[in-house]
Amino acid sequence: FETSLQVLRGFETDITSEVNDIKRAVTSANKRAAIRFQELNQKKFRMPLILGIGLLVLQQLSGINAILFYASSIFKAAGITNSDLATSGLGGIQQVLATLVTTWLLDRAGRRILLIISSAGMTISLLAVAVIFFIKDTVSQDSHMYYILSMVSLLAIVAYVIAFSFGMGAIPWVIMSEILPVSIKSLAGSFATLANWLTSFGITMTANLLLSWSAGGTFVSYMLVSAFTLVFVILWVPETKGRTLEEIQWSFR
Repeated sequence: FETSLQVLRGFETDITSEVNDIKRAVTSANKRAAIRFQELNQKKFRMPLILGIGLLVLQQLSGINAILFYASSIFKAAGITNSDLATSGLGGIQQVLATLVTTWLLDRAGRRILLIISSAGMTISLLAVAVIFFIKDTVSQDSHMYYILSMVSLLAIVAYVIAFSFGMGAIPWVIMSEILPVSIKSLAGSFATLANWLTSFGITMTANLLLSWSAGGTFVSYMLVSAFTLVFVILWVPETKGRTLEEIQWSFR
């Protein structure tokens, strides 16, 4: 691990102090018995757990999987003729281009600022989609305005997916791995992952029902979650860029 750390910090950097900090942290963690679920309620663990689980649950409550899984239906409802092609393009943008940019920016811009930009972009995009769906119901399908609204809704959904991939897609997982203490990382990380995918299951199962009820109303609900996520990040999520895991975890004590 010392060789890896030296390569990471640079061969001219003195890593002695950081090596000793890591050794102490590992030794301390190894001395503890396996932690029980009830012990996660301790004050020193509470804030890291709230932040880690909160970000991963909010990630799914923003409706990303509902929009991706039902993208073809959403595009058809928006009046897009070739909905399958639009869905394929959406997946390519989200899974490849936006994620590559995020990977490059993560250690340059910082986690917190990317989360703020991401959640703000998601909120604005979802608001635009919701407004368009409400307006579309009052416009004739044969009119030029209907075509314009369809194109704008497509752009807004693409903007939402790009904004999600820009921060809320990957960074909550990074934040979780950085803020959870070593002693609870396996148990708490498993619980956070379970919460994330259970939320995804709930969102996916209710998406079709919500879209049938009101497409505009569905996007409003996702928009409100994204707006809350923005407030959550601004008020409570710390910047972890350039800090060691030990420094991050000591800041919560």
